[in-house]
Amino acid sequence: MYSILDIDLDYFNQIPDAAHRLEQLLNWAACPVSIVVERHNHAFARWKKRWQTHNIPPSHILHVDEHHDMMGQQRQTNIANFMFHAMRTWPECRVHWLVQHPVDSPAMWLEDEMWDSLRRRFSYGPHRPARWPKPDVVSVCTSPDFISPNLAAELMGVLSGFIANHLKRRMSNKALQATKNVV
Repeated sequence: MYSILDIDLDYFNQIPDAAHRLEQLLNWAACPVSIVVERHNHAFARWKKRWQTHNIPPSHILHVDEHHDMMGQQRQTNIANFMFHAMRTWPECRVHWLVQHPVDSPAMWLEDEMWDSLRRRFSYGPHRPARWPKPDVVSVCTSPDFISPNLAAELMGVLSGFIANHLKRRMSNKALQATKNVV
């Protein structure tokens, strides 16, 4: 099983105490942030590269975003349809769109036959499904065109702090291991 936590910072536009909520998500993940991009479809490209390298397709994607990103079946992957492409690329992968107030449904954007083939693996709601696996990969999309500069700065501060703390823990663990090897 291989799971992705996919966070788009635009999710926090309507969330009270956004910085705290981002911190909660990152702490739940207990996994380093390994991908930070401005455009969401670039995260998908990095996921595909990682999958090809490790030959383990994702089984779950927790998509934390203001948008479902399944807006159309165009061949070209873009910020509005990359989740559609992820579901097509990995036909066993389940996607949960973590959203407080969905603005629409993928059913509006996809052909009926296509939506029928995907909807059993797609869910949405304001809470993570029970027993959803912790991620192996955490990606963050900054979406500067969809979030205010003040909120972006606040959330990037949380993200930077989380990354720095993870690096400190990793370095401490390496130093401890080196000490054990010397003794």
